[in-house]
Amino acid sequence: MRKIGLIGGMSWYSTRTYYEHINRLVQTRVGQGASAPMVIESLNFAELSRLSTDAEWASAAKTLAAAAKRLEKAGATAILIGANSMHKVYDQVAKAVDVPIIHIAECVAERMAAAKVKRAALLGTRNVMLESFYRQKLIARDIELLPPELPFVETLDRVIYDELLKGKVSRQAERELKTIITNLEHDGAEAVVLGCTELEMIVDVDANVLPIYDCTRIHAEAAVGWMLADA
Repeated sequence: MRKIGLIGGMSWYSTRTYYEHINRLVQTRVGQGASAPMVIESLNFAELSRLSTDAEWASAAKTLAAAAKRLEKAGATAILIGANSMHKVYDQVAKAVDVPIIHIAECVAERMAAAKVKRAALLGTRNVMLESFYRQKLIARDIELLPPELPFVETLDRVIYDELLKGKVSRQAERELKTIITNLEHDGAEAVVLGCTELEMIVDVDANVLPIYDCTRIHAEAAVGWMLADA
């Protein structure tokens, strides 16, 4: 198996989810005695949370690029960035290393295109929902995205930053997400993209009113596909 690298710690809850998904998939495909060859750079999320200025994002790009270099030096043959929002600096990080960085939104877009999804809604943090760096990957595959509604953006940002990134899962947040997804179905969405690696904590991915494309699970599956490509 090829060794995979993960830039994590944003938050550590999602890093744990990546580690579990990847190892369970490896066990399923290789055998129960197998585990994934991985190296992890767990960053301090307190230094990467709620970035807003160009200077803050430039600093984040340098931090992630340095982490990617360390993973490459440690033998990673490909790298994951374990946070949707940090894909805003994907290009800068990818230029810092010679190994591929598997883009989370491209993995999701490929899966949705294969399923012939034409109209979807994207849920995530404010920058994922409002900025183009993530949305354009889906639009490039002819997937129309519903325009983000500001009340939904405010609710999701609050739930993600004030609860999920702290490991909290409240019934109120679960109800709010269920209401949002139901409203999106009424607005014509054929599917929902969980564009935040922690949202699976409060959204039932396998039993919902709409098909749910869980970015973390899809990203992990792409990683395992890479790891086993030479097997």
